[in-house]
Amino acid sequence: MNKYIKPLMRGSIWIAMFLIVTSCEDYLERAPESIISEEQAFQNFTNFQGYVEELYHCVPNFTLSNWVSSWNWGEDEIESTAGTFTFSYNADRGNFWAWQIENGAGNNGWLDASSANTDRNHKNKGLWPLAWYGIRKANMGLENLSLMTDATEEERQLIEGQLLFFRAWFHFSLIQYFGGLPYVDQVLPSDEQLTLPRLSYQECADRVAQDLERAAELLPIDWDDTTTGRRTLGKNQLRINKIMALGYLGKNYLWAGSPLMNSVSTGSETYNVEYCKKAADTFGELLQLVESGETQYALLPFDKYHDNFYTTSQNWALAGGTEAIFRSTYYSANDTHWRISKQYKPTFMDEGDPTNFYPTANYVHDNFGMSNGLPLPDDITQVDAESGYDPNYPWKGRDPRFYKAIVYDGVKVVQGAIPDPNQEVNRYANLHTGGSYREVVTGSLSGYANRKFSPLTANKYDRAYDWGVALHINVPYMRLADIYLMYAEATLMGYNSIAATSSTFGKTPLEAVNVIRDRADMVGVHDKFLGSIDVFLQELRRERAVELAFERHRFNDLRRWMLLIEEPYTTKTSFEFDRSGEFNTDDPTQNRIVNMREEVIIERNFTSKHYWLPLKLADVSLYPEFNQNPGW
Repeated sequence: MNKYIKPLMRGSIWIAMFLIVTSCEDYLERAPESIISEEQAFQNFTNFQGYVEELYHCVPNFTLSNWVSSWNWGEDEIESTAGTFTFSYNADRGNFWAWQIENGAGNNGWLDASSANTDRNHKNKGLWPLAWYGIRKANMGLENLSLMTDATEEERQLIEGQLLFFRAWFHFSLIQYFGGLPYVDQVLPSDEQLTLPRLSYQECADRVAQDLERAAELLPIDWDDTTTGRRTLGKNQLRINKIMALGYLGKNYLWAGSPLMNSVSTGSETYNVEYCKKAADTFGELLQLVESGETQYALLPFDKYHDNFYTTSQNWALAGGTEAIFRSTYYSANDTHWRISKQYKPTFMDEGDPTNFYPTANYVHDNFGMSNGLPLPDDITQVDAESGYDPNYPWKGRDPRFYKAIVYDGVKVVQGAIPDPNQEVNRYANLHTGGSYREVVTGSLSGYANRKFSPLTANKYDRAYDWGVALHINVPYMRLADIYLMYAEATLMGYNSIAATSSTFGKTPLEAVNVIRDRADMVGVHDKFLGSIDVFLQELRRERAVELAFERHRFNDLRRWMLLIEEPYTTKTSFEFDRSGEFNTDDPTQNRIVNMREEVIIERNFTSKHYWLPLKLADVSLYPEFNQNPGW
């Protein structure tokens, strides 16, 4: 905090004035007459909203943090051998210090950056500096609300609601990685020694909840339906609203009630019933509004599933459709098409950076089951009569989301012409042992590839990443499917029954999970998982792993469930096999394989200290009350 909490201290008012200026011209070069007073800056909605707008640019776009972006740090993903600089590589080896730019992150990670950059360059944005900067800015705005004299009551509520949301969101975003921190709710005076203590996780979560509850009261469901919002009609989809506030309020409560967070606050490594009830009731309020048709949100149909994550040929339209609830900002000249789209295939297929990311075999096998709702057997070399799994035809009859998210051996990648006949072999994903897509430096170590966030045609032959295609990738922070699954978990653990409902919504945990399965043309949860809360919880967690695969949730889920340091979650494996018989180019699920086996790529040697990221040494040296996380 040496660089980031100290700036929270009260500074000269010209800082606030500078933040509302939208020109790219350097502040020091501006004419004296362009400098406005404090009263003018906060007097009316237009000026005050100009001040608030910068807070949106304090939200890092984790999808676009550099030429390649690493955001999956659980057992779900493995980087190519060229990716030794990524945080995922370092995390696998227990080096959690590497989230910091001082200890290896450089500019490849989205958790840290050298400064609190709020311009359009997403490659320079980091959560740690921007969160403290955003908290300071939100507090300055809240302390100046009384100066907003030329405004309607609706305008005042919109400003206050946004400021409260951002103050809470930045605190929550930090504590989920670092544990309880000081909750800064004022602009700190510059002439006093810092003494703010680290609160417990749940104490901090309670403060987050207070801000989010008030924000939810103040904010509209849709800005387009307000008098103020109609001035920017049709351009309000990213503006903070009631649904966003409720979504993060529920998530904040569920996280506070999860085993890890409950253990550090109370000593009990179990779910906290009261926090889970609060989470369930909050999510229930949100889902009741959605299902009654009172919001602009709805699950996307399954044939539009990829619209959650990318758009093409839509003039750089932001991905997410009606399902995305909270996303980072973007600008029209987006460059995810040229960079992030290429991190899921070997470089000979995409001319990209040599650092690429691939699903691990263990994550695919442990979570993506069969279309009848049953998981794969523990031994994937054996036939499983109950589920219908056949190890010689492992791609047959799988969960429909498997085909949406995973590239497996034999999938047709290149759809158009390949000028060089010698490269024709690469039209199909050669992910078998020794196949070209398993190339040592940039290829898949695991035998699988990812297609969830980038179309297959984003390759050097079909060139769906060319400028004219307008491929825009943006993975959301929160989407509606996540809300249904968090509701199911919170209701199950808060109300202690598969058949329970929250006090605000009529669906049971089972029904909430099946809403997500129904959307995917998937059968409901199998009867064998309905015998007890513990058994259903494991299936709910598997459902979460499938639906939200590779969307940045897994690392935090494993941590809050206190599974990150436990087997089998510390292992990353590959799927080794050979092709057998005639190769079917029309239907790769019909291709036979033999000699199949799983091999360990890496064992992650974690201890309990790895449940939290280490704080910066410079920050924990500021004052005694700001102590380091245990073990670091």
